[in-house]
Amino acid sequence: MPAAKRSRSKKTRIMIFDTTLRDAEQCPGAAMTGEEKLQVARQLARLGVDVIEAGFPYSSPGEFESVQRIASEVRGPTICGLSLCRLEGIDRTAEALQAGKKVRLHAFLSTSPQHREGILRKSRQEVVEMAVSSVERARSQIDEVEFSPMDATRTEFDFLCEVVEGAIDAGASIINIPDTLGYSVPSEFGELIRRLRESVPNIDRAAISVHCHDDLGLATANSLAGVLNGATQVECTINGLGERAGNASLEEIVVILDTRRELKRRFSTGINMKEIYRSSRLVRDVTGIPVQPNKAIVGENAFAHSSGVHVDGVIKLLERGSSFEIVRPQKIGREKSEIVLTSRSGRKAVRHRLAELGYELSQSELEKTYQRFLALADQRKEVTDGELESLVADELRLTQEIYALDYLHVVSGGTTIPTATVRLRRNSEEFQSVASGVGSVDSVYKAINDVIKLPHKLVDYTVSSVTGGTDALGEVTVRISDRAGTVHTGRGSSMDIIEASAKAYMQALNKAVFRAEGGPTRRKTKKKAKRAKRRT
Repeated sequence: MPAAKRSRSKKTRIMIFDTTLRDAEQCPGAAMTGEEKLQVARQLARLGVDVIEAGFPYSSPGEFESVQRIASEVRGPTICGLSLCRLEGIDRTAEALQAGKKVRLHAFLSTSPQHREGILRKSRQEVVEMAVSSVERARSQIDEVEFSPMDATRTEFDFLCEVVEGAIDAGASIINIPDTLGYSVPSEFGELIRRLRESVPNIDRAAISVHCHDDLGLATANSLAGVLNGATQVECTINGLGERAGNASLEEIVVILDTRRELKRRFSTGINMKEIYRSSRLVRDVTGIPVQPNKAIVGENAFAHSSGVHVDGVIKLLERGSSFEIVRPQKIGREKSEIVLTSRSGRKAVRHRLAELGYELSQSELEKTYQRFLALADQRKEVTDGELESLVADELRLTQEIYALDYLHVVSGGTTIPTATVRLRRNSEEFQSVASGVGSVDSVYKAINDVIKLPHKLVDYTVSSVTGGTDALGEVTVRISDRAGTVHTGRGSSMDIIEASAKAYMQALNKAVFRAEGGPTRRKTKKKAKRAKRRT
């Protein structure tokens, strides 16, 4: 047998137990309807999870019906129902699962001294008896039974071994070790799994599972430590949702095992990684709980770059068909890496994004556009594609610029008569004018007309917003008709609508002057701009 095949055959299959429908739903505000749970369950099946913990049937009639429906309609994964170690709860859960072809009953019971004495008020012996009788009852109705000693990481080790041994003898084929309150650290948790494997006499008759909470931010790390020490099932949730600070994140566990070479050689999962991002978005939409932007793997910023140094690396590696990130976004179902344009992005990022949008600029046009980009980026957190296109379109429109707007100042408001001061430049000459009007834009246009004495008529004036918000980039479109009846259109954009109005008016007038003075044929760059516009 070839060496590569021998290596693959030695991989340990890590079972992915998804508890999004049970533990994640315990997040405040994350409750799902029966239909929503079914929708998520079907997506989890497409994702390829091994087990779906569908809910807690004994808790309510609605929960019972939801688990029952998922068990009967969803195919592929094993469908699991959770129950306390109470006989009536075991029976109700088994009833909910009867319609399923592949089912599991998951029984749990507190074992730590804090829980035994403060919540159960039971002795160690009574707790062992409850665990054994519950597992036996479950096993008499369901072939596959999982047992969890709740708060295992704070349970005395000798007693934990005693409970686990009893549950396995009673028929449990999966033993789950939960870090219920997220108290453990990786070295400690990994050691616990190792010691259990060495100390429980019948442990070889059961698979070891881990269920870690994120109260100290260590759920994923603790789960990985469990795997490295012999656990073959990880209990996790989409987006890391769950009680309090949440559970180990499914996407993190799976991608870690696939990305780190030394782990990929040893372990495998059955997850269809291209469904990860879609699953994350579905759970976000159904629960209404947003994914934090900097969340590993599925956060909006996980594959976004804005720093000039990083963007430079992204672009250079893209040109070589390589990837800047350690995980290609396409692998988890995302379209591509994103370059977020901010004041720190640099010229290369702006040029790259313009090329993606279909614009081919000369070096001088790019430089002018970049300077305008910086002015806008300094005032906003990021510059959108729409804003960038508006900026470059402004620059391309200046190819027929005869008069340039050097200075603009407007006074208006209250009882003040709107007054505008403008200074225009033509070649080396400067012209200045002051005019009043019925409004700010009217006064600006009258002052410009006082310098550019070209007969014309304002046909149309339109204002639109390129983006939303009070700091939106506004775009003004102006249409004027010259003496011959030819209509000239001008557009201008700015965060100040008066400035955008002046730019649009100047552009339309420049076109009219250009025609009136019999200017030369259009520059080649203008044709290039038209081709770019067609491509976008």
